[in-house]
Amino acid sequence: MTESSADFAGVPDGFGRLWTPHRMVYIQGENKPRHGEAGADCPFCFAPKRSDEDALIVARGEVVYAVLNLYPYNSGHLMTVPYRHVADYTDLTDDEVVELADFTQRAMRTVRAVMAPQGFNLGMNLGAVAGAGIAAHLHQHVVPRWDGDTNFVPVVAQTRVLPQLLSDTRNLIADAWV
Repeated sequence: MTESSADFAGVPDGFGRLWTPHRMVYIQGENKPRHGEAGADCPFCFAPKRSDEDALIVARGEVVYAVLNLYPYNSGHLMTVPYRHVADYTDLTDDEVVELADFTQRAMRTVRAVMAPQGFNLGMNLGAVAGAGIAAHLHQHVVPRWDGDTNFVPVVAQTRVLPQLLSDTRNLIADAWV
């Protein structure tokens, strides 16, 4: 008798499963801009037009804002983003470069104060080939890291386990923003 996958449907196999159907939106590219233009198709252009709570914005500056990543690698993963729709770091104005750096430092200080990470990953992926999910609007990632936060789950299950809701994380960081 040959076995097929249908023979095992619903039969426990000893593995625990973390179902994350909300991630299909990200995997399928929903909510990503279809082209490189500014406007409603760009979530980084649209976010500042919404309330801070709805957009997960933790702080606003003159030319840059800080927002939680909707698909975080870790709790507290946020991004510093210029309001202006610009794709390349070399196209930023001097004011944008200064405030982007300032907001990155402030993000690190604030997350350190409220979440006590042991380190950070900072970075920009410029261009789709470099891994940018939204290549048309530059953004810098600020990802807090803890010893052991990279465990078997992301490797084996391609799933992140996050201990806090995004809205709770946003409130924690926004309330403590320095």
